[in-house]
Amino acid sequence: MLFHHAATVIANAESTGDGGFHAPSIGEFFPDAVLFAGTPFALTRINLIQILATVVLITLFLLATRRMRLVPTRFQSVAELGLDFVRNGIAHDLLGKKDGNRFLPILTTIFFMVLFMNLTGVVPFLNIAGTSIIAVPLLLAIVSYITFIYAGVKKSPKNFFKNALLPSGVPWPLYFIIVPLEFLSTFIIRPVTLTLRLLMNMIVGHLMLVLFFSATWFFTVELSGWWTALGLGTLAFGFVFTLFELFVAFLQAYVFTILTAVYIQLAVAEEH
Repeated sequence: MLFHHAATVIANAESTGDGGFHAPSIGEFFPDAVLFAGTPFALTRINLIQILATVVLITLFLLATRRMRLVPTRFQSVAELGLDFVRNGIAHDLLGKKDGNRFLPILTTIFFMVLFMNLTGVVPFLNIAGTSIIAVPLLLAIVSYITFIYAGVKKSPKNFFKNALLPSGVPWPLYFIIVPLEFLSTFIIRPVTLTLRLLMNMIVGHLMLVLFFSATWFFTVELSGWWTALGLGTLAFGFVFTLFELFVAFLQAYVFTILTAVYIQLAVAEEH
């Protein structure tokens, strides 16, 4: 897998032929449309990767859960292991069994959607994460934000916003300072940080992989000779960083999901 991934990224990062080294640029995240160009339904390569990741995710879970068995197959066992991780490791652990089950569908969807779209960044011939453009992280952050507000209003319709903005035990003159700060922290900064944390990690990961493998191409093909030794070094770094990106793909899915659960837990806490 790593060999094919390296070969694909190197080919994508090939020099334009003027003999110079071409480092990766932010322009890779704004590709031209490949379908329906010039229409409101234009699709870029990254959009197609996002659609593919979604289709694969839905298909795998449909196949794994279509015929559930008391003695599960290996495929069913893997799916159950993933679902149990979200249910027991995140939802029930932070929200308790009752609230955990209530919000389990949204937490499960967020976790696996982020995970599968992150993993496309290291899949051969795809080589870019579906979460590396702002649309997906922002959409998921909005879903998390709406879920947080819904949970709080459902728990305490009259006091949710009051308790969120007006903490008890504070002298009233300080509310002129605290209310704007609490509003920014709770209702603005949270969705922004959720979006940017995921987006920036995926952008940086892609740029680093392209940098390593394009450097490999430059040293081994453009320069050759003894420069090949440096090319082997950058190739090794690229392999190691690919493994690291696999870990980051899972970690970012976990962080996004657990932060969503934490926000929900804060919203349904007894003081609200």
